[in-house]
Parts: sequence; C-alpha cells; structure tokens
Amino acid sequence: QVQVVESGGGSVQAGGSLRLSCAATESTDSPYSMAWFRQVPGKGREGVAVFERYRNTWYADSVKGRFTISKDNAKNTLYLQMNSLKTEDTATYYCAARRGGGILLDEASYEYWGRGTQVTVSS
Repeated sequence: QVQVVESGGGSVQAGGSLRLSCAATESTDSPYSMAWFRQVPGKGREGVAVFERYRNTWYADSVKGRFTISKDNAKNTLYLQMNSLKTEDTATYYCAARRGGGILLDEASYEYWGRGTQVTVSS
C-alpha cells in the first residue's frame, strides 16, 4: 500500500511562491496517477492538478499558468510549484494517488491520501 506525505506548506504574501512536495513510500511510477487537491473549511476537496500515469497533466482553470505539477520518479516525489499566489489559494493541500491512467478529478477515484499541508496566502 502506497503512503504519501505532503510537505512545503506555509504562509506567504500574495504574489509569492511555494513548492509543495509529496513523498511516496514506494515507487509511484507506472501504474499510478497522482494529483493535488485542496480544501477550505466548509467545502469539499477540489482538484488542482493531475499528473497521470502516462505523464499527461491537467490544471484547474483557477491555477492554470501559475501552478506547475511535476514528478521525480527517482525520488518517488510529486511536486506542485505555486507562483503568483493569491489569497483565494489559501487552503489545505492534499496529495493523492491512484492506480491507472486518465484525468480523474473526483476524490473517490483516489485510493491513497496524505494528511495535507496548509497554505496561507495573505494580502
């Protein structure tokens, strides 16, 4: 069973940058797809970016052009580079993994989840 652990969250001013990391306990190269979700209090988790099994990527419209998802298979680590951060990016960010390919955005499709890392963007 894959375990994933997020790190890299913190507090930053609007316009700043952060890089989140998601370390996996075993290789998440094929056949896994991985994703970043985020959640604010009182709302469900929303998909932010996906790095799927065949290396296709997807971004939510709200982060397109500002966030970049990448994966280092040698380190079993997924990254989310977040630039030009906005106050509305404030949330708890979760890393998730699933077996199989395709761009899937529903929480239920992901089998393995981290505990989350908090990102706070102030004006």
